[in-house]
Amino acid sequence: SRHTAESAGGFLLKAFIFANGDFDFPREIEDPDLIIAANGGAHHCLRLGINPDYVIGDLDSLSEADRSILKEIGAQIIKFPENKDFTDLELALIHAKRLGVSEVLIFGALGKRWDQTIANLLVGAGDLEMRIHLLDGHQKISYLRSGESLAITGRSGDILSLIPLCANATGITTRGLKYPLKDETLVFGATRGVSNVMVDEQAEVTLKQGTLLCIISPK
Repeated sequence: SRHTAESAGGFLLKAFIFANGDFDFPREIEDPDLIIAANGGAHHCLRLGINPDYVIGDLDSLSEADRSILKEIGAQIIKFPENKDFTDLELALIHAKRLGVSEVLIFGALGKRWDQTIANLLVGAGDLEMRIHLLDGHQKISYLRSGESLAITGRSGDILSLIPLCANATGITTRGLKYPLKDETLVFGATRGVSNVMVDEQAEVTLKQGTLLCIISPK
């Protein structure tokens, strides 16, 4: 079980985190080692028939009946006060890091509240030392940091946008894209990296310095 993997130590690799925003859950996806619901993200888990290992946050979106159901299906509930310095999603990410997770797929990070959406996009760029992805149906946002490379699997014609965060992203080299970059810079606040196109089923992006949002959208 996932709890057994945690207690053994060293086996947790991939985690799902469910936040409280809107998303379409993909029909086919590899099972994770750990599932965390960030506050109201637990509603998504219950709707999808998924049993979370942890529910974390101030729990203001969960009724007593919700909490009872979650406890019955084996979830460990970690409650924080409403007056806190972190969003529920950031608390879930911090908890995943403490458990030794190296890769996180987040569902429900995007939604109608722009403040929460922007904060969720930026928290994934923080210094958590995990590979983080945001998923909504077939669209995927991945973070690429200094010295990293990202292999991308898709289809010819899929759109790949590269958007620098916080500052210029330098030393960008791509493979498998219609508009290639070779040791080039994308400027923060400019749109040059938007709407590139995959020319095959495989592409790759490498980055020397900075942070990139890599957004994959099906054609």
